[in-house]
Amino acid sequence: QVQLVESGGGLVQAGGSLRLSCSASAPISSTSEMAWYRQGPRMERELVARRITMMPYTNYAAAVRGRFAISTDDASDTLYLRMNRLKPEDTAVYFCKFQWADSEVWGQGIQVTVSS
Repeated sequence: QVQLVESGGGLVQAGGSLRLSCSASAPISSTSEMAWYRQGPRMERELVARRITMMPYTNYAAAVRGRFAISTDDASDTLYLRMNRLKPEDTAVYFCKFQWADSEVWGQGIQVTVSS
């Protein structure tokens, strides 16, 4: 069973930055897709950013485009989400997700709170 460990969340003022990390216990280079999702209070879980590994192709939700950036480090099997110019509406629990050929694995979720 692949394990994912998320870190980097917390409380930040509007306009600030955070970098989320998601470390996997299996090689992320063998995934077909890696992504970040978020779920705000009383909201549905939504896609934030997604990278199709082999293409490579990355897309972002309109609400974060130009402020957030997804990146990877294959050497440490880690997925990152750099979040700049954070807004109160970015407050949510953020989840990483990896898609391997035979399994889809989610992180445990990490809280990001942006104060106004």
